[in-house]
Amino acid sequence: MRAVSGPQPSGETLLSVRDLRKHFAITGGVFSRVVDKVHAVDGVSFDIAPGETLGLVGESGCGKSTTGRCILRLIEPSSGEVLFQGADVTKMKTDALRALRRDMQIIFQDPYASLNPRLTVGAIIGEALIIHNLAASRQALEDRVVQLLETVGLQPDHMRRFPHEFSGGQRQRIGIARALAVEPKLVICDEPVSALDVSIQAQVINLLEDLQEQFGLTYLFIAHDLSVVEHISTRVAVMYLGRVVEIAPSRDLYDNPLHPYTEALLSAVPIPDPTVKRKRIMLEGDVPNPIRPPSGCHFHTRCPIAKPDCAQRVPELRESKPGHWVSCHYRG
Repeated sequence: MRAVSGPQPSGETLLSVRDLRKHFAITGGVFSRVVDKVHAVDGVSFDIAPGETLGLVGESGCGKSTTGRCILRLIEPSSGEVLFQGADVTKMKTDALRALRRDMQIIFQDPYASLNPRLTVGAIIGEALIIHNLAASRQALEDRVVQLLETVGLQPDHMRRFPHEFSGGQRQRIGIARALAVEPKLVICDEPVSALDVSIQAQVINLLEDLQEQFGLTYLFIAHDLSVVEHISTRVAVMYLGRVVEIAPSRDLYDNPLHPYTEALLSAVPIPDPTVKRKRIMLEGDVPNPIRPPSGCHFHTRCPIAKPDCAQRVPELRESKPGHWVSCHYRG
């Protein structure tokens, strides 16, 4: 698939991802030679404007989280560009990348595994402040930690406690406070509510929205729950087997999906009103092996409208109507 200019939001751009790829090597034999590769991310392009939330959705294993971590270089991408305010993150040296950490932060999926159990909450949140020299004194450090705890709805005395003393929702609030400590511009939310109870999910989503409005944050919100993404996202990008197949404004995507895979995903979202009937689209077969993805359009092996040439030609991500991009030969 050739590099495309990428779907762009109107106005200024904070983050531009261009033809991003990540292939994980599979080794074998006595000398641990590379025998194959997992095509986790296979040519992803999109832009995010300041202050917006781009939802990144798809089923497990499609490459959502790998994309987010490649953007931050927590995982080194195989190729492609990640332009943050015009600077290519993939080419930055150690010192420049460390300085960039102030502007790009992440909220992890598992609130139980992402916090160091040996550190107090105050030490967890204050660590970044110390690393980036953002606290002039110990008192200033404690004052900032207290401020952050109160911002996310926790109590000042919680700074003396350890992670095991908190519930899952409270731990995720601690993770959010840690991400906010350095006043970032972009926050990658890597399925931040998937490990929480449904009642707690709503509280955390509302908190993220309030913080976005208060601090002017920009989110890349990674999730597999489309109902959650609909609530928080300005635009939504749908991934399948390492590629983006559709990007559109949230309301437009949910009301008028163009790609057959997006249609199938949305048909599985529960509707609260029992009087509303929706036809469930059942896809045949399983998700193909990312070690040897199908030729042409990755989705053609399960697509209800696939034709013979879908296995031969890779569909470009093209603009069907203003702001609505789709990667399909026969839709849009």
